[in-house]
Amino acid sequence: MIATATTATSTTETAVQPANLLIGCAAGFSGDRVDAAGPVVDTLIARGGPAFLIFETLAERTLALAQLRRRADPGAGFEPLLDDMLRPVLARCLQHRIRIVSNFGAANPMGAARHIQAMARELGLPAPRIAVIEGDDLSEEKHRELLRAQLGGAMDGIRMVSANAYIGAEAIAAALDAGAQIVVAGRVADPSLTVGPAMSHFGWRADDWDRLARATMAGHLLECGAQVCGGYFADPGYKDVPDLHAIGYPIAEISADGHCIIGKAANTGGLVNLASVKEQLLYEVHDPAAYLTPDVVADISAAQIEQVGPDRVALSGVRGHPRPPSLKVNLCHEGGWLAEGEISYAGPRAEARARLAADVLRRRLPALALRVDLIGALSVMGDDAGRLLAATPAGDARDVRLRVAATHADRAEAERLAREVTALYCCGPAGGGGVRTALTPRLNTLSCLVSREALKVSFKMLDTAVLDKAGEAA
Repeated sequence: MIATATTATSTTETAVQPANLLIGCAAGFSGDRVDAAGPVVDTLIARGGPAFLIFETLAERTLALAQLRRRADPGAGFEPLLDDMLRPVLARCLQHRIRIVSNFGAANPMGAARHIQAMARELGLPAPRIAVIEGDDLSEEKHRELLRAQLGGAMDGIRMVSANAYIGAEAIAAALDAGAQIVVAGRVADPSLTVGPAMSHFGWRADDWDRLARATMAGHLLECGAQVCGGYFADPGYKDVPDLHAIGYPIAEISADGHCIIGKAANTGGLVNLASVKEQLLYEVHDPAAYLTPDVVADISAAQIEQVGPDRVALSGVRGHPRPPSLKVNLCHEGGWLAEGEISYAGPRAEARARLAADVLRRRLPALALRVDLIGALSVMGDDAGRLLAATPAGDARDVRLRVAATHADRAEAERLAREVTALYCCGPAGGGGVRTALTPRLNTLSCLVSREALKVSFKMLDTAVLDKAGEAA
């Protein structure tokens, strides 16, 4: 049975629907634009009513890089652009009761929370109530056997950098119920940043599958930032987007039944239309009838979208099914070294000279499996084995950047590529120049499922050691 969420006034028995909830997104990945939040917050303030601002700043590799930063500096490991993203809008958010939920805690949510606390103090603001979500990080040695039980021999001999479970919205909702103004998480699932505020605001149960699924898809539309507003969508002459340089970020208006309208920040570029919403709705969804998340299995097979105004698209028809019994875990481990080298050739027969240079490198580096790209002639469409490159006759491109890359477990072996590319200055074909080389530690990824009962997910308020209400969530 699904009951409509209600709240009761203090003076009457009559139940009233909670006000619609506005959730604006100001980041879709680590490294996103840092000026996105301002117009979103302006719009939330102007529209009034209950509102949240979310920042989604994680990807699969981001957590591993954050763990490496934390190894070098125990106080680091959270979103490096946290100051630039949050400082310009923190005072206005607190003043207008716009609560903030984000995964910019990365590998160090507590460190991020303390940093925000210090930021508020520097800005002369009253200390905000900040909650930290815990339980996703499985990187410590004590969790190795849990991971080995799922991954078996794949764990043998690896040097783990990070391991994180994709946890859901319940702990976020519990932290908000306890009065948090800011919630800092690590690896929660992207849509859960939206589901948590909706659960708390409307009082939804954790098994209210239809409503959770609808909020999940609202979160899915928000999670990539400007993408739904035309960013990743734009294709000149085919899918034109106005004022792409000033693109706005999205805002969802969620009702008590979970249905939503997607819009964007006022007075910004970009667009929200049926096509942009369709693209984002299907983005990274393997099975439209069973989109698996930690909170719910969302079914968009009968979803409907409708343009209800300029830059406003309504989503309805989403259904939900019981959440999976397991949680996904991504484990990143050291994977040797990535070596890269580049050199440019221009003018008559430039492509032929670049191909000859690549052949020289192959012959001199037989121990390395080289990836060869002729940027300006053939690169993106090629593959690591060089099949298309070998099968494509040499053209007459006059501006070619040769890129050669290889991976190897041994650093010294990988470094040979950089030396050989540099040597092409005088030892290679005529006219080569602009050599650049790089050597980067490589990360490999393993994935598995773990029982949600194996994790202890909870929240802590920063201003107390452990809140009286423990905030545990499955």
